[in-house]
Amino acid sequence: MMTKRPFKKQVIIPIDNNNKQKFMSFSNAHIANINSALKSIKSQVIADFVHMKHLGIIITINKVTSLLDLQTIKNYVKNAEHIEFSDLEIP
Repeated sequence: MMTKRPFKKQVIIPIDNNNKQKFMSFSNAHIANINSALKSIKSQVIADFVHMKHLGIIITINKVTSLLDLQTIKNYVKNAEHIEFSDLEIP
């Protein structure tokens, strides 16, 4: 899911509390890896930071994404080595 507000764009990834903690403990590496994945598909989208909310994790990006960008972010989170796939809920 993506939301757009005047000054920030967000990708919201529903995820359980246990996986949120695991993902956030390596958040700096995850942001760098997401940006690398986006760069490899020649996207101009850059992930700025990630934070937790009750819904899941929220990745703040610099501009509105395309479907390919969202799919790239989804695939990265789905394949992150610290996430238990059985608990992941990506729409």
